[in-house]
Amino acid sequence: MPDTSPVLIEQRGQIGHLTLNRPAGLNALNLEMVRLLHRQLLAWAEDSTIRAVVLRGAGERAFCAGGDIRSTYDSYLAGHADAADAFFSEEYALDACLHAYPKPVLAIMDGFILGGGMGLGQGSSIRVITERSRLGMPETAIGYFPDVGGSYFLSRLPGELGTYLGVTGQHIGAADALYVGLADHCLDSSQLASLEQLLDQFDGYDSSLQEQISQLPACDLPAPELASQKPAIDLHFSQPNIAAIRASLASEQRPEMVDWAQRTLDIIESRSPLAMAVTLELLRRGRALPLADCFALELHLGRQWFEKGNIMEGVRALLVDKDKQPRWQPAHIDQLDPAAIAALFAGFER
Repeated sequence: MPDTSPVLIEQRGQIGHLTLNRPAGLNALNLEMVRLLHRQLLAWAEDSTIRAVVLRGAGERAFCAGGDIRSTYDSYLAGHADAADAFFSEEYALDACLHAYPKPVLAIMDGFILGGGMGLGQGSSIRVITERSRLGMPETAIGYFPDVGGSYFLSRLPGELGTYLGVTGQHIGAADALYVGLADHCLDSSQLASLEQLLDQFDGYDSSLQEQISQLPACDLPAPELASQKPAIDLHFSQPNIAAIRASLASEQRPEMVDWAQRTLDIIESRSPLAMAVTLELLRRGRALPLADCFALELHLGRQWFEKGNIMEGVRALLVDKDKQPRWQPAHIDQLDPAAIAALFAGFER
C-alpha cells in the first residue's frame, strides 16, 4: 500500500530524501509536515552516513504551493488564535534550520513554488528548477505579506526586483528565476530521471553535488522578461510609498513599457493596500537586517496580522467563499494611514 504520510522519509546511499506528500493539495505545508521535516533534518545533521539531503514534492504540479493557510484560517475562526503563532514560529524555525544546515541540501523545485515553498527552496544550498517551475511570493493577494524569510531573500535581489515581486505577488518562470538569483540550475523535466541516477551514485568524495548537477544538460530557456523590465521596475518601485509607486506607474510613457505599466497598475489595484504598504516597509527594513532578525520581524508582524491585517478577508474571498471580491480595510491606497503602518512595526527593536 502507498505511504500516506505527509512527508516521505528515505535514505538511499549517502543521501537522505524528504518528499512533501500532499500532491492533491499542491504539497502545501501544515504543522505536522513542518515538524516532520525539522525533526528529520536535525537527526540527519548528526548522522555521519548522510552526506546530503534532497527536498522534493510528490507529483508534477508543485514542489510546494505554500502553507496550508485555510486550516490556519479555520483555527482562528474557531477561537484558536494561538494556532497561527505556532505554525509560523515553527515554520520559520524550519527555514532557519535549512539556511544554516551543515550539509548540502538540494531542493528539486518542479512546478509551483510559492510562499512557504519558497521558504524551503531559498533556505536550500542547491536550488534546481525545471521549465515547468513557477516561483512567487503571492501573499499580498490574500492580504498578507511575504514571510518565510522573504524580507531577507527578496530584499537582496538586484535593484528593486524583489520589491516588485513582493508588492505585486507576481509569479515568475524559470528564465526569470535564474536571472534574479532565486535558482541555481534549470534542468529540463526530462532530465529529472538522470538527476535521480546521479543522486543514487553520489559518494560525496570525487566532486561536490553542486558540480555534478552542473554537468547535466541545462534547459533551453527564452530571454528573461525581467531583464528588459528592470529599468522601469527600478524607477517605479524605488518610490517612497505605494501611492507614489502607483503614480509613477501611471506616468509611464515609453511605448515599450506602457502595457506592462498598465498591467502592473491593474494588479496593484486588486491587492490589499495595507498588505502592500507593510510589504514595502518590511522589504526596505529587511535589506539592513541579518536573516535571524528578518524572521523575527516577520513573526512580530504575523502575531498582529490576524487581528489587525487583511488576511482573514483575503482567505475568505479567495479560498473560502471564492467570490474574489475582497473587502480590504482600508479599501483604497489613498486611505492608507502611515501611523497605522508604523504602529504594526512598533516594539520591534534590533
